[in-house]
Amino acid sequence: MSGNGTGRPMGPVAGFGRGHHLQGRFATAPKVKNARETLKRLGKYLKPKKAALGLVLMMVALSAAFNLTGPFLIGRAIDDYIIPGDIRGLIGISVLMLVIYILGALCTWLQNHIMVGLAQETVLEIRKDLFKKLQVLPLSFFDSRPHGDLMSRLTNDVENISNTLSTSVTQFFSSVFTFTGTLAMMLYLSPLLTLFTMLIVPVMLFCTGMVARRTRLLFVDQQKELGHLNGFIEETISGQKVVKLFSREEDNILEFEKCNQRLRAVSVRAQIFSGIMPPLMNLLNNIGFAIVAGVGGYLAVRNIITVGVIASFLNYSRQFSRPLNEMANQFNMIQVALAGAERVFEVMDEEPEPADEPDAVVLNEVAGAVRFQDVFFGYRKDSPVVKNINLDVRPGQTIALVGPTGAGKTTIVNLLCRFYDVDRGKITIDGRDIRQIRRNSLRSALGIVLQNTFLFSESVRNNIRYGRLDATDEEVERAARLANADHFIRRLPQGYDTILTENGSNLSQGQRQLLAIARAILADPAILVLDEATSNVDTRTEYYLRQAMLTLMKGRTSFVIAHRLSTVRNADLILVVNGGEIVERGTHEELLKRKGVYYQLYSSQFKRVS
Repeated sequence: MSGNGTGRPMGPVAGFGRGHHLQGRFATAPKVKNARETLKRLGKYLKPKKAALGLVLMMVALSAAFNLTGPFLIGRAIDDYIIPGDIRGLIGISVLMLVIYILGALCTWLQNHIMVGLAQETVLEIRKDLFKKLQVLPLSFFDSRPHGDLMSRLTNDVENISNTLSTSVTQFFSSVFTFTGTLAMMLYLSPLLTLFTMLIVPVMLFCTGMVARRTRLLFVDQQKELGHLNGFIEETISGQKVVKLFSREEDNILEFEKCNQRLRAVSVRAQIFSGIMPPLMNLLNNIGFAIVAGVGGYLAVRNIITVGVIASFLNYSRQFSRPLNEMANQFNMIQVALAGAERVFEVMDEEPEPADEPDAVVLNEVAGAVRFQDVFFGYRKDSPVVKNINLDVRPGQTIALVGPTGAGKTTIVNLLCRFYDVDRGKITIDGRDIRQIRRNSLRSALGIVLQNTFLFSESVRNNIRYGRLDATDEEVERAARLANADHFIRRLPQGYDTILTENGSNLSQGQRQLLAIARAILADPAILVLDEATSNVDTRTEYYLRQAMLTLMKGRTSFVIAHRLSTVRNADLILVVNGGEIVERGTHEELLKRKGVYYQLYSSQFKRVS
């Protein structure tokens, strides 16, 4: 694609008509800039589902209540039925416990079932809104942001929201209810034993924090090394031709070994250190269990509490620390999701492409008269890229734009397409300011073929049909014949129904270019823009392509951007663009006679060729 003075691409237009997130206990939650506002905006998506959310919270509370009832009933069974030897009563309370545990499991299943559906409906709406917003954002937005980052927002960040809504939110509230209920039951059974249980909590929190901090750093290092390794693998696979050309296979193997060893070393340290946590927590829980058992046994001997109370209390003390850890983990995951939601909403808050003027019209019949009047434009207001462009184009004329890379040729075409609006001056089509024409109508009148074409992972037929979606198969094949693409298409495994791989990588660059030209031919536009459209085809293909393009361009206004000056000799008017200005204009013969910039460009190319 030709440069435009700033390295900005025109975008994938022809023929108009997952980042790694650390998961689990040691995840490093990204910092949320405005959690309150992000929660409020997420709440707007959840508001229509508040009845379902209320039902989920009720199920969470019931599930926690049922699970907390079990240990209490165990104590009652010991004191009231096992010690007295009441078999009938023991059977009755056992059946009651069974029913309670079944009801608890049922409530857990219901909450998960409802929440998963609710979460998927919510992220479906978020993903839909985000994708719709991406379709209406101006080209300048995509020019200034890495496409991988935008993909990450649409996939990874939305997926984090989905996972958090599906599991983390319910688990967080379940842990809150369980912790609160467990503490209440422990205090009810024995305030003194509760005090002894609490003695181990500060030690547990201190050890957990110390191990988590160290392990988090190690996992961050592991992700960095994994990123380096993945990047090296991706570069090596993408650049296999260069690797083989320069015989760097052995060097790459050695470099991969180094990256692999570094990843292995940091992964071993991270996994070993993180492996300390389960046995450490188990040790602390057992110490707490031993303290409670010892103190409880002493109190039972002194007839202060019963054996059943000790049994119930031991069950509660066993699960006392679990909800604390779960709350910390789920809070971290909620932070990750909020950070992702914030990144999604940042895109949604971007200014869309300006709306059409209320009195904007639809183009019906386009003659193709184009005029640039005192046009100035810069991607930054203080740095104009094109300056004082004046041009009158009669219907059916062919205008060639030539000049060095970065001179502003493609920017001029961007302005004609209203990918950007002029800062000063105006552009008219058939005497009407293009700002007074609806964008869809304006762009439908244009057919554009770029140097670097874009093809979809679809059939060859549908890629050509993208120029006009209602075209018949016969019209598609006719366009392919005019572009001299029919002969190679029919040699493909399934002909026109052959499915292309990503961006048509199973075709040559020249073949991809021919399909893009066929797409533009099918669109049948009033105005053609050819941006280095023949630069990626061989000489023989270029010859046939030129014949087809001459037929296509007949009677249509055409703008041809070219570095290969031999392709523009027959243009009605050649514009030499340099430094954002038109420095020369005329026919091929007129410009050669002047012996100016065009003459120097032509002579230098002729010398290189000769």
